[in-house]
Amino acid sequence: MSDILNSLIEILGKRGVSNSPEELWYYSMDPGVLDPHLPEFVVAPKTTEEVQKIVRLANREKIPIVPMGNGMSLTGLVIPLKGGIVMDMKRMNKIVEVNPVARYVVVEGGTSQGMLKAYLQEHHPGLRHSLPDAPAATTIAANVSLHGQGRLTQQYGFNSDMVTGLEVVLPTGEICRIGSPSVGPYWFSKGPSLPDLSGLFLGWLGTTGVITKVGLMLYPNKKIRDVELFVTDRADLIPEMLYRLTHLEMLEDINVWFQPKPLMFEDNFHITIYFAGDDDEEIEFKRKKLWNTMQGYIDSRDGGFMSVQYIKASLLEMPQRSIADFADVPKGGGFEYSGPIVTIDRFPLYAAKLVELARKYRLLYAGAARLISGGHMMMFAISFAFNRDDRDMMRRVKEALEEATEFALAEGGIPWKPNFAEQRMILDKMEPATRSLYRMIKKNLDPQGIMNPGNWEVN
Repeated sequence: MSDILNSLIEILGKRGVSNSPEELWYYSMDPGVLDPHLPEFVVAPKTTEEVQKIVRLANREKIPIVPMGNGMSLTGLVIPLKGGIVMDMKRMNKIVEVNPVARYVVVEGGTSQGMLKAYLQEHHPGLRHSLPDAPAATTIAANVSLHGQGRLTQQYGFNSDMVTGLEVVLPTGEICRIGSPSVGPYWFSKGPSLPDLSGLFLGWLGTTGVITKVGLMLYPNKKIRDVELFVTDRADLIPEMLYRLTHLEMLEDINVWFQPKPLMFEDNFHITIYFAGDDDEEIEFKRKKLWNTMQGYIDSRDGGFMSVQYIKASLLEMPQRSIADFADVPKGGGFEYSGPIVTIDRFPLYAAKLVELARKYRLLYAGAARLISGGHMMMFAISFAFNRDDRDMMRRVKEALEEATEFALAEGGIPWKPNFAEQRMILDKMEPATRSLYRMIKKNLDPQGIMNPGNWEVN
C-alpha cells in the first residue's frame, strides 16, 4: 500500500492525498442509516488530467474508486463498500462557460449547487438552473448522475434531462466527451441528433466513469416568484387536483406534503404551488387561473387555500432549509427517505402505506411528492426521522425503508437513488434481457470492476 500512496502523492502532491485514520473515518459513511466502510485512501484532484492518472493507476492495480460530490444522497452511494480510493471532487469547482443566449452553462465535476446559483445571480441575473432542495454544498454532477430533481422539475423533467453534454474519464482512463462537445466547441445537446450516450453515465451512480465536466440547461429567471398553499383532508382527491393544476401548463413547481407534527398539519394534505412572472399583471393572471381551477373544491368544502403570510419567506427559500428541520424533531439529527418514482394516480395508495409503516415500526414520518414533467410522474418521498444515538430506532428505520422499497417495486414504481440492497431488488425484478444488457454495458466499460463496486453489480 505504501507504493500506491507514493504514486498518488506523485500525481496530486501531499495535500491532495490522505490515509490518516481521522479522514478515512469521515469518508467511510454518509448521513443515512447504512453501516460505514473504511477506504484506504482519500484523494482530491484539481484537474481532469489528475483524475485520469488516478483512474489509470487504480485500473492497473485493480483498486476500487468511489467518485464523491458532497456525499448527501443519504442512501450510502459514496460509502466505499469494498474499500479503495474515495475521490472527493470538490476541488474541481470551476464554472467553465456560460452561454447566455443559448442558455447553458458548463461546470467542472465538483461545482456545487450554491456556487452556480451565486455566480448566476451576480453575473447573469436573468438566468437560473433547477436548484434541488438539498444543502447548497451538494454538487451538480452528483445530482444529475442520480437523476436528481429541482425547482424546475415540474416544468422540464429530471435535472438529468437538462444535461447538455458530459466529459467523463472512463474506468480504463480515456477522457470522453458526450453529445455536441464531442464534435464541436458548443455544449448545447447531450445527444440529439447523435445517439444519446449520456445514458451510459446518468443513473449509473458513478459505476461507469468519473464525470469531470457537465453542461446544463439554464432557464429564464422571472423577476417575481410567488406561492399558494391549498389544503385538503381528502387523499383520494389529490390525483384529480394535480391533474387539473398541471393542465394549466403555467406553474413552476408543485409539491404535496403531509406530516403529523406540528399538530396544525395533522390529517391534512398540503399542495404547495409555485408560479413566477416578470410583473404583477403576469403574477395575478396566473393566480386567478389557479384559484379558478380549484374553486370547485372550495365550493364543495373539500379544500381551500391557506394563508401563507407567516411562512411565505420560508416556502420561497431556495433551497428550502426548513425541510431539514424534520430531522431534529425526534432529536439526534437523523433523516432518510425512500423516494420511488410513480404515477400521480397512486398518491392515495402510497400515502396510506407511509402511515401504515410509521405505525408498524413506531416512527415519526413525513410524506412529500414532487411532480415531474408536467405531472407525467412524481417522486413520492417516504421519510422517517431518527435519533442517531438510538440504534434500535435506526434499525427500525432501515427495516421500514426496505419494506417501502418492496412495496414500491410490487406496485410498479422505480426506486430513486436506491442503496446497494435496493439495487439488487431492482435487478432481481428486472426482465432478464434488460439485466443482460446492463451486464454487457458494465463489463465493457469497466472490465476490472473498479468503479464504485458494490453498486449496480449486475453479476
